[in-house]
Amino acid sequence: MYSEKVMDHFTNPRNVGELADANAVGEVGNAKCGDIMKMYFKIEGDVITDVRFKTFGCGAAIATSSMATEMIKGRTIQQALQLTNKAVMEALDGLPPVKVHCSVLAEQAVKATLSDYYRRQGIDPVPIVGELHDPDHGEEGGSCGL
Repeated sequence: MYSEKVMDHFTNPRNVGELADANAVGEVGNAKCGDIMKMYFKIEGDVITDVRFKTFGCGAAIATSSMATEMIKGRTIQQALQLTNKAVMEALDGLPPVKVHCSVLAEQAVKATLSDYYRRQGIDPVPIVGELHDPDHGEEGGSCGL
């Protein structure tokens, strides 16, 4: 059901925890399944120098959080803004259709954290980051058990 990469990021998640000196914090959740992702970024200049996450959810939610943080760590804000749920899924060698919403949640967590960064700078994040939408299960209905 899950790829080896999904299982690896679930059982050995990277970048877990809080970041004491974070200058951006974002949290998103999915009301239909209860997954919650919180991300912490340390941004210096235009580069995300450190990132951490805390996720309450199923194995796919933890794996997508882990992979998303790996994909943006050391990248510029602009590169992080280009992260898509599709890229996260591809990096994990796929997800079952009922778990696609987890990758969407990871993408939205990155955007929510970058929105917080811009707000702290006194900048309206919407023109840069876009509107944040609640991730949804879509037609599949979704199941959040591992």
